[in-house]
Amino acid sequence: MFFFFFYSNEKIDTSSYESVSVAIRDIVQTMMDNVMNRVLIDDPFIEEKHHANKPLYAALVPDTIFKDSHFERRFVTPFGTAWEKLAVAVGSVYHGSCTKGTRVDGTIGKESLRRIQEVLNRLEHKSKGEKRYKPNWEEELQYILDGGGEPIPTSVTCDILIQSKRTGKTYSFELKGPLPNSDQTKVSKEKMFKLLAMEGHPIDKAYYALPYNPYGKRENYEWSFPARWFNMKEDPCVLIGEELWNMIGGEGTYAHFVEEINKLGVHYKERIYREFLGIEPPEDFDRIKLR
Repeated sequence: MFFFFFYSNEKIDTSSYESVSVAIRDIVQTMMDNVMNRVLIDDPFIEEKHHANKPLYAALVPDTIFKDSHFERRFVTPFGTAWEKLAVAVGSVYHGSCTKGTRVDGTIGKESLRRIQEVLNRLEHKSKGEKRYKPNWEEELQYILDGGGEPIPTSVTCDILIQSKRTGKTYSFELKGPLPNSDQTKVSKEKMFKLLAMEGHPIDKAYYALPYNPYGKRENYEWSFPARWFNMKEDPCVLIGEELWNMIGGEGTYAHFVEEINKLGVHYKERIYREFLGIEPPEDFDRIKLR
């Protein structure tokens, strides 16, 4: 079962398309320029320092291995915030309003709150002699919504919040890396339940969103940790890669994102080979593309 959106055939108009292009290019370019500045100027890999601090490692492993990891650590961390910046930039163009770290206040019935914890506990712990409870978003959500009870004030901070001028609806996104851990996924699911259980329905849809799929197709996604909490292949609240970006920015956004990344990749790979690694790029250095 897959989830299709009612505006899935609507494409970005020409002016919006160019605005999205500029936003993607500016954010990724700024991030990469900052990474290059850090590894080349502010915090370069110094062989003598590495030898002095880790003489055993230096004696056993070539310096280039640690030089590579030095770059990787300074690249991965800023990309975590880049996803949110990209979502805000693209969502603002397409939907008219998209923010990050936005707090939503409301009230939730006491029994609904209890049921949220019950569902999460079932997914996390199995009873003796029984198989682990399998996630089913729609059944779980309906069970929680049927709880009700005395209203309890509750606040939830959304990773990404869209108040769409196109659809008149409000969407929240828990935006995580493509290979999230179990604990952060549990927290995300709890937040999503709470947002949708709030009285007055301030949020129309809540999604667990991954910016790209390292496994290719949705049906091939196999990272085990989030699978404890969501049916990653079938739950309608899960968006991965193209599904996410096309919803935030309109049909064709993901393809445009891929295009911009691959253009920038040629430039920065060449710089990394020459300026950081100190070698000439191989003839096929640009053969690997994001797809």
